[in-house]
Amino acid sequence: MSQKEQLEQLTARTASFPEAVRNQLTEGHVKFMSTWDPSKTIQVGDKLPEFRMTDATGKEVTSDSLLAKGPLLITFYRGEWCPFCNIAIAFLQKHLPEFQSRGVTLVAISPELPNENMTTTEKHALQFSVLTDLHNTFARKLGIVYDQSSAKDLHQSLGIDLNKRNGDGTWEVPIPATLLVDKDGIVRNTAIDPDYKVRLDPKQALEWIDAMQK
Repeated sequence: MSQKEQLEQLTARTASFPEAVRNQLTEGHVKFMSTWDPSKTIQVGDKLPEFRMTDATGKEVTSDSLLAKGPLLITFYRGEWCPFCNIAIAFLQKHLPEFQSRGVTLVAISPELPNENMTTTEKHALQFSVLTDLHNTFARKLGIVYDQSSAKDLHQSLGIDLNKRNGDGTWEVPIPATLLVDKDGIVRNTAIDPDYKVRLDPKQALEWIDAMQK
């Protein structure tokens, strides 16, 4: 089953949730989507802001150290608690050898603390770095932070505690986004969609890379 098919299947399952749950899931997000301004996000041609983060093992990783290896494919995900994110992460891992063969470094970024990211890494047997963007500091610079506190009560009823997972008192998460950055740190392609159910297919990311390297 393709990534698109799995995402659609998961979306269809949410339609069976009780109406009160569906309303709580969608109310704040629909409002956000109606007011979201894509022109305020990182744009193609922009210089990627520098960052310094820790990976799931606690090791420090910088944007400079990653770009020293060549082009960079960055994907943002909300957290291990998000089933849509887990599908996307699994498909990126599936295509990892194709990214590597093109000399591109793949890295995932989440606001979750390193021990939570370690769970993600182990659960999906990831062979690429998962970095902690503490307090969504880097995501905020890119204009891709979403406050989903309208779903806080629902999340807590499901045992999802973002305060514990992210180490702060907010209910903020990054908009799922994927950026292709060339070796000079210039953003060459972006996929930023406020609808968390929509994710870039890794095959399209490979097309981006092939076009960049022509």
